[in-house]
Amino acid sequence: MEDKKPLKRATELQPLSHDHHYALQLCWKIRTGFSKNIAVERIKLYTDWFFENSLAEHFKLEEQDVFTVLEPGNELVKRALLDHESLTTLFHAQSDVKENLEKIESLLKAHIRFEERELFAEVQKIATPQQLEKIEAAHAQDDFKEYDKDEFWL
Repeated sequence: MEDKKPLKRATELQPLSHDHHYALQLCWKIRTGFSKNIAVERIKLYTDWFFENSLAEHFKLEEQDVFTVLEPGNELVKRALLDHESLTTLFHAQSDVKENLEKIESLLKAHIRFEERELFAEVQKIATPQQLEKIEAAHAQDDFKEYDKDEFWL
């Protein structure tokens, strides 16, 4: 049996991992909303808010400061960019809302696992101290503020 020890995340990447935690909570909230038979419109309002107030900026930061650590054309980066594009399309879709929310929940969870286990691990392995400092400076604090207008998941 292979012993897989968790990779200790570089301090400079930890704020991005915290963002991932909030995004995984979003996935849980979508599932919880469905299990409680919450109107999809209410869930969609929350996911729209979350995308605009957290995820869109997170994607931008990753694309500008994290992915650029790896060489152009890197397969991990290609996959991450494709996921970002697919997720952005799903978040902006106004039809087939329930189906798209289910896709968001599934793809976002898989995307986060991929970034944490593979892409960030690779970035952390090859990033220079200066590159890590740049990432940290771009996202140095955890400033997530929860949406409190309709906590349908409670």
